[in-house]
Amino acid sequence: MKGLFGGLALGTYATVQLDFKRADRKPLKAATVKGKGTETEQLPLYTNKDSVVGEIRVANTPGKKVEHQGIKVQLLGQIELKTDRGNPHDLLALVRDLAPPGDLTSLQTFSFEFNDVEMQYDSYKGLQVRLRYLLRVTVSRSYGTSVVKEFPFWIRNTEDVPPPPPGPQPPIKMEVGIEECLHIEFEYDKNKYHMKDTVVGKIYFLLVRIKLKHMEIEIRKRETIGSGSHARNENETLAKYEIMDGAPVRGESIPIRLFLSPYDLAPTYKNVHNKFSVKYYLNLVLVDEEDRRYFKQQEIVLYRASDVSKSTPVSPQTSTAALDHQPDMQNSD
Repeated sequence: MKGLFGGLALGTYATVQLDFKRADRKPLKAATVKGKGTETEQLPLYTNKDSVVGEIRVANTPGKKVEHQGIKVQLLGQIELKTDRGNPHDLLALVRDLAPPGDLTSLQTFSFEFNDVEMQYDSYKGLQVRLRYLLRVTVSRSYGTSVVKEFPFWIRNTEDVPPPPPGPQPPIKMEVGIEECLHIEFEYDKNKYHMKDTVVGKIYFLLVRIKLKHMEIEIRKRETIGSGSHARNENETLAKYEIMDGAPVRGESIPIRLFLSPYDLAPTYKNVHNKFSVKYYLNLVLVDEEDRRYFKQQEIVLYRASDVSKSTPVSPQTSTAALDHQPDMQNSD
């Protein structure tokens, strides 16, 4: 794939390049991955059960002979935690030997193939965890340190959009309130959305005895590493959308239509390799005239659809709870 080559210096004597390909010889797709700040990079894109194939070229500097103890390529899947830097957890490790010990006196080309690789987890780059896949080329040497070069690639898996259940489906309702002061019903169409979907719903004001000045809805991501007493959460607000400006009255309803496609979302992940989870929430926030904030959040499930031409509902759920009051939204979770 053009632009997906990498160079490796063996002292001043040799270089290594790698070219990703597809087993069916079709053009290889690329994923645009965010880097530091506004930087992005293009990585080869594969999916679960794909064959990862390619070509490696090792060339010596003209007139220089390179002695080595063998050349190999590994396909690795790793989870790296912020709390355990430098100690990645391998979830996948495959190896192919390319050359036995010998001397490198001219350009050598090696083809490699990893067939039908089990890569069930998506690549992921979060605030405190990274799941990555890579090819690692190692040229072993009898003296000094073996020279290693890594070539990352990206995994993106999809799900089929579920078929609609038979018959009309009632909406999902979340009732929130403060006793004798505020009673709101938040109605939305489903709790599972694909990442190009639209959240459609309504807010009903059944009782209003608090002077509210505006209301907003947020998409929040919660990233969790570890479990039990050792769990560590990192929360991030991905989107904020004002749905009301002004004081509501009893009986008023406000429609909601929140498009998910503009936002940088990943699927919901549940206990990936017993290392981390990623969850998403719709967070409803109300602010009164004294700038006190009242909030309630409801978990939603996100997935990457293989066919986003249709959006279908899932089984309805109902949640009823008291509305929390929190002056400082930074501590609202």
